[in-house]
Amino acid sequence: MADVDAEALRRSLADVRTRLAAAAVRSGRDPSQVTLVAVSKTHPPEAVRAVHAAGQRVFGENYGQELRDKAAALADLGDLEWHFIGPLQRNKVRYAVGTAAMVQSVDSIDLMDELHRRAAARGTDLACLVEVNIAGEQTKSGVPPDEVAALLHAFAARPRLRCLGLMTMPPVVDDPEESRPRFRALRALRDALAASPRPGVELRHLSMGMTQDFEVAIEEGATIVRVGTAIFGAR
Repeated sequence: MADVDAEALRRSLADVRTRLAAAAVRSGRDPSQVTLVAVSKTHPPEAVRAVHAAGQRVFGENYGQELRDKAAALADLGDLEWHFIGPLQRNKVRYAVGTAAMVQSVDSIDLMDELHRRAAARGTDLACLVEVNIAGEQTKSGVPPDEVAALLHAFAARPRLRCLGLMTMPPVVDDPEESRPRFRALRALRDALAASPRPGVELRHLSMGMTQDFEVAIEEGATIVRVGTAIFGAR
């Protein structure tokens, strides 16, 4: 069993929640309108259990087998909600469907087909976000902004999948203000796309912002932030 400092994790979570609430107030919103996803990748189940005990309920994982193993180890925590937030290969979809409440990294028709096939076989629906490569980085996954509309249209033919918004992962920066134009661009894209209703699509979420810039993301309209290091410490 891993050695976990539960009190340090509790303090870190409380600090992040305080910062989240302040950013939400600055943006004229109730803090309850922003979901904190505690990114637990590479951290042991005992750390997740400690953060859960401190009041956190939504956790994010980047790797299929790690999600599978942690979900099994923590199956007794009935109110724990998993989000899959990393690039998802088709041969790893089986680890996400039935375990993750949301897949935030949908970026291709092929992936949608496999997610839908697995969800239909289980008789379950799956919440999704479309990942947008807002900065056009060659090394990042995600759909180019000008191709998002076409992907959104594809949800109509896959009724087991529900698109609830957009996600992005902009470049890591030293100054969080450098991320602000990226977050503003994603919000503008979402608003433009939302003007044209599509079956199976309800663009109510913007998942953007991580440890280094989540407060700026909230100020720019994030409804979901994905924070790992500020809660769990360095990997």
